[in-house]
Amino acid sequence: MEQRISLITLAARNIDTLAAFYQALGWERTDSPDGVVAFDLIGQTLGLYPLDKLALDIGIEPEALGHGAMTLGHNVLSREEVAPVLAKAETAGGRILKPAQDVFWGGHHGYFADPEGHIWEVAHNPFSPLRDDGAFRWNGYGEPG
Repeated sequence: MEQRISLITLAARNIDTLAAFYQALGWERTDSPDGVVAFDLIGQTLGLYPLDKLALDIGIEPEALGHGAMTLGHNVLSREEVAPVLAKAETAGGRILKPAQDVFWGGHHGYFADPEGHIWEVAHNPFSPLRDDGAFRWNGYGEPG
């Protein structure tokens, strides 16, 4: 298995509300089959899929999916970008869990939950600068070469 995540799927109780939230953040949907909402990202796709259908596909009861202890990270170019992204998420219908603030490891971050409780961290990590196209790697991309 190659070290890559191709698709992140969020189970949705109300796919229309969840899709509208991400569109209000400025994300653009891509063509997808009925019942699936997809947003192409840099190198991956975020998919929204009805919770009951996802449980059926996996072969478990919907209650077994619950809310896992996981966050989705969205890194930005500067510390000054963190608070505006959080504000946009709140305006779109999200809930701020932790406002923008400095963090012990030297960065600046905050957290929000989308309308169905999926948790996002918005962060500026000065030790992992983004590539010009916004791509992220844990230790950055180093000097252009």
